[in-house]
Amino acid sequence: MTRIISAAIDILAKEPQGLRTAELTQERLAKALPDIKTGRHYILMGYVKQPGAMIYQPARGWFKHVEFQDTSDVSVVSKPSAPPLHEAAFYQPFADYLRENLQECTKAIVVGGSKLKDKFGTPDVVGVFAPSATDVIEFPVEVVSAEIKVSTDSLITAFGQVCSYRLFSHKCYIAVPKTTGADIDRLESLCMIFGIGLILFDPASPLAPNFEVRTRAVRHEPDMFYVNDKIRYIAKELLD
Repeated sequence: MTRIISAAIDILAKEPQGLRTAELTQERLAKALPDIKTGRHYILMGYVKQPGAMIYQPARGWFKHVEFQDTSDVSVVSKPSAPPLHEAAFYQPFADYLRENLQECTKAIVVGGSKLKDKFGTPDVVGVFAPSATDVIEFPVEVVSAEIKVSTDSLITAFGQVCSYRLFSHKCYIAVPKTTGADIDRLESLCMIFGIGLILFDPASPLAPNFEVRTRAVRHEPDMFYVNDKIRYIAKELLD
């Protein structure tokens, strides 16, 4: 037990951003203490609750050394090796991902800007899931909206935007960088509470963003007044 705690403290003392539980216990500690096969996670969970513990949890599933406690635990971002790419470069790849991989849409288009003329903002991508001529039983058209962020500076604002899209969308998604750090757990919890889908991706490469599902969006019934009011601006492009 003492060896596990001591090794964890030493490892985290070299990690200002902290480490996720799996990386710390299943990779770093497993390598440092190959003779100890089990119990690493439970020992650390018990230790962080003790007074004077040298490590703590800034968020669920995340461990950090107390030496770095005064630094921001809200957004932990790795330094980019190159200037960040423009957000719009990921819109079409995500539209394709919604349609081809998640199969949430039969058609998805890039929107962005202020096309929907809404003070709460316009989704970066809007799609529809519509019945085809071969479907035995037809069903109502569903609207899917998504917001993509390459920066982690304003995730709460972005989450608020996505919540507003629920007024006119049956399903909503938010896509954020995998380098979001400890804050990803809080964002995931919010997404689960509000039924919003959470997707992680590599912000360094629009050609291969490696989208990864963290939570799937939950279908709900939007306000049809707002559905018709907003979608009319892109109806021709979206429904043709």
